[in-house]
Amino acid sequence: MKLLVKIGGTLLDAQDSRQRLAAELAAVAEGGVRLVVVHGGGKQMTRFLAERGIESRFVNGLRVTTPETLDAVLKVLAGSVNQELVAAFIAAGARAVGLSGIDASLTEAETMSPELGAVGRLVGSNPELLELLTSHGYVPVVACVAGDRQGRIYNVNADQMASACAAAFGADRLVFLTDVQGVLGADKQLLPTLSPADAERLIRDGVAAGGMQAKLNAAMEALRKGVREIVIAPGAEADIIRRVLVREAVGSRLVVEGTAND
Repeated sequence: MKLLVKIGGTLLDAQDSRQRLAAELAAVAEGGVRLVVVHGGGKQMTRFLAERGIESRFVNGLRVTTPETLDAVLKVLAGSVNQELVAAFIAAGARAVGLSGIDASLTEAETMSPELGAVGRLVGSNPELLELLTSHGYVPVVACVAGDRQGRIYNVNADQMASACAAAFGADRLVFLTDVQGVLGADKQLLPTLSPADAERLIRDGVAAGGMQAKLNAAMEALRKGVREIVIAPGAEADIIRRVLVREAVGSRLVVEGTAND
């Protein structure tokens, strides 16, 4: 089985949650699952910039990435956040390798919009390095930074990075570990199963907005590219990885219409 897990939010910020999730995921990898981890780090980025007197600006939920901000992206996302997570995996017994999307052209991007600066839209993903590492028992831990063939570097949305890598890698399952319970409906109740049509309706009606809208868009893109199942799950809950993998009723599961009971 091939599994891609995206970790974001405050789950990365606290040492205890990093260590707990790393231990759970390391156990899965030890059991023979070919595991890839993608991570964000927006909260750490905002804090790093604020400490240096740099205001974070956002357009449509995306961080405007100036040259100064891009330098911080490399220092924080591809640097401290990535290596702290790798260290947690190593402590849990996994053979973790820290990467970014730049390495071996794992992901390629282009400028999304001039007003956003160095924010990238992903235009390709090469899974060869992920295949090589996972086939030899390593766990790639990928920061959401991408490049292009001209050597330019881009800040990339972590949900989109996870979606692109999962599709290229041929992941059987893509799991987004988040700070929330899952996808909520208009009545604020958890939706345990959704189809792409359901997700599109939630976005169109304004029920799913901001970060959840980004996750649903990334999930639908992954489904279109062949990932059969996506789970948006509460990463703060104990034993969450095992519970997701045995299909316990936790979080929200997105599947192609007609496959909900597969």
